[in-house]
Amino acid sequence: MSLRLLHVHAHPDDESSKGAATTAYYVAQGVDVVVATCTGGERGSILNPKMDTPENWKNLPALRKAEMEKAAGILGIRQVWLGFVDSGMPDEGEELPPDAFARLDPAVAAGPLVKVIRELRPQVLTTYDESGGYPHPDHIQCHRVSMAAVEAAADPDAWPEHGEPWQVPKVYYDMTLHRGRYAAFDAAMHEAGLGRPYAEWLAQWSEDTDRLSRLTTFVPCADYFEVRNAALLAHATQIDPDGRWFAVPLEIQKAGWPTEDYQLVRSTVPAKLPEDDLFAGVRDEPDDYSI
Repeated sequence: MSLRLLHVHAHPDDESSKGAATTAYYVAQGVDVVVATCTGGERGSILNPKMDTPENWKNLPALRKAEMEKAAGILGIRQVWLGFVDSGMPDEGEELPPDAFARLDPAVAAGPLVKVIRELRPQVLTTYDESGGYPHPDHIQCHRVSMAAVEAAADPDAWPEHGEPWQVPKVYYDMTLHRGRYAAFDAAMHEAGLGRPYAEWLAQWSEDTDRLSRLTTFVPCADYFEVRNAALLAHATQIDPDGRWFAVPLEIQKAGWPTEDYQLVRSTVPAKLPEDDLFAGVRDEPDDYSI
């Protein structure tokens, strides 16, 4: 059976900061993994001080595309651009730019993703939860567009120009960036006598008390944390190699929290929770979920 996995992300670099070890884990199994990137990251910032130059700001859209290509090669994935424009992160009370992705009607913006779903015919799709994982307008919109596209892709009357309908069997929210994970890393560092690198961050991180209880699926991908780090570093304008992403040695990460974590939110196949495989329940099913 040919296994196919579709990750939907808001910006270039999100595929490397969220679920990248999972991606590498499945690529190593021969799964066809595709990343659909909603926007080009045109209104992002330069977060690596070593890259913060006038020339790089001028060329940021092209740089981010090149970084995405490099990261895709490291992860072993195919990547497609959905063609929307980054909304930026407006200050409170500030309006979004007129061409912003987050301004669009999700039912309309779902069109390009419906086409990707029907062409790839994935058994598994991952996206963000209703909060976007964090409240960036493009992340929240990515959630809305992803869920609208899953519905529309299965509807024979929707977007007929984009191919035959396809019902995605399993849909997950990527929940890896949760407080419990980083609290575990911080505690493991303290126990190893290496300080508390996330103490200040954790003190400011108020998380819903039920967030951990939402986790259903724990992918054992610690052997691919190195690949994740390499993909992160490919996004040189976005990732500071001396920053908090790399504050905890890999061996401590592998021991402290060796999984990336998801919430199963839709399934057309029987699900026995908790799971350790995004493809649980579909590996032995007929490879046909067309409508």
